[in-house]
Amino acid sequence: MALMAAPAVRVRARTSPAGNSVVRVRGFTLLELIVVMALMAILMTLVPPMISSALPGTQLKSASRELAAGLRFARNHALTAREESTLTLNVEKHSFQVTGRKKNYSISEKLKIELLTAESETRGESIGAIRFFPDGGSTGGRITLSYGERAFGIDVDWLTGKVRILDVEPES
Repeated sequence: MALMAAPAVRVRARTSPAGNSVVRVRGFTLLELIVVMALMAILMTLVPPMISSALPGTQLKSASRELAAGLRFARNHALTAREESTLTLNVEKHSFQVTGRKKNYSISEKLKIELLTAESETRGESIGAIRFFPDGGSTGGRITLSYGERAFGIDVDWLTGKVRILDVEPES
């Protein structure tokens, strides 16, 4: 069995007028570099608006999940600590706080927030809470987050305290 040798790569050497041997090295021309730079500039102007237009939808979904996680934490805290626990939402300041956590969570100013809860859990026009009880029940309610044509409703069942995120029609 004969082994076939790979074809050899040859580099041609030229002789300059002065008699020196010159090796020609292939590279990029100035024109090729300018074309690549122009394409990069075009992409840099087109891509950021595409990404930023998708950002509010991402913020909406993220805020919905964060609120649902806060509600679930409040429910679990009520069950494990055997004491009432609340998620308090400030609609005007776009923020919420959960019993058992010192952090004040913020929600993007671009999102519209609506809170439906028991009248006993409201404090003024812009602050309300959803309360969870040690037996797993709650006062129930819905927090609706919307942006443009998209909205999510975070529902809390009053009997079981179960938290669900639903795709809902935005209020006009």
